[in-house]
Amino acid sequence: MGHDQNMMLFSTENGIVALDSPVKLKILEMLRKGAASFDDLVEQSGKAKSTISVHLDDLEEQNLILEKSSPNDKRKKYFYLNSVCFAISEMPLMTHYQKNMGAFDISAMNGDSLISHIFQTVRYGLEAYGFDPKPIMKRLGNDIGTRLGPEFGSNDESGLLDEISEFWSLHKLGNMKIINGSSPTVMVTGCYHCSKMPNVGKTLCSMDEGILEGIFSSRLDIDHTFKETECFGTGYQHCKFVFDEKK
Repeated sequence: MGHDQNMMLFSTENGIVALDSPVKLKILEMLRKGAASFDDLVEQSGKAKSTISVHLDDLEEQNLILEKSSPNDKRKKYFYLNSVCFAISEMPLMTHYQKNMGAFDISAMNGDSLISHIFQTVRYGLEAYGFDPKPIMKRLGNDIGTRLGPEFGSNDESGLLDEISEFWSLHKLGNMKIINGSSPTVMVTGCYHCSKMPNVGKTLCSMDEGILEGIFSSRLDIDHTFKETECFGTGYQHCKFVFDEKK
């Protein structure tokens, strides 16, 4: 657990608890290493006894920690972790998410831009608060692509890629260019959901991977993979998908 994190989500017997208090997170970080006494927590945190006492009471009330007496001295209390951290916010994405929320000016949006803004808020909000949306976004994309595939007319890889390129532009998903080679490459500029993203050190278009794979698999009845290797999220001014047929 790093202290540059904005928020963490913890799973408890009573449900999910979100925390953004640096002191509480420090206490939980110390307890991850094992049980600690009140005096240990005060000493290691560098906080006043009254401050630690208040935070410990809050954490117990939220069922994040447990308190037990020492078997050798009933007057001495030890604290134990009683929860699991399963999501940690990431600062680059949290910063972008906050900017995205700050730009939520409905009066300046039309129907299309509002829908796009809502999608971006959900997509990047999940990741900003620590969830990894990539697997489920790819699965959802694959479901969409599987539904769309039969609507296309081409029965070969090259023709289908050309059709998808036209489809992408028609529906304002970005400008797609197909680079033919031993393994065709799909290049997209002006991506509908990540073109305004800063470099956050990761690719972001797992839903598009899924859509492309779903279209190909359902249209040609052959499994294909589309792996995004370059993205606005990794500092490029395009999204690049490498295409391959599964052997």
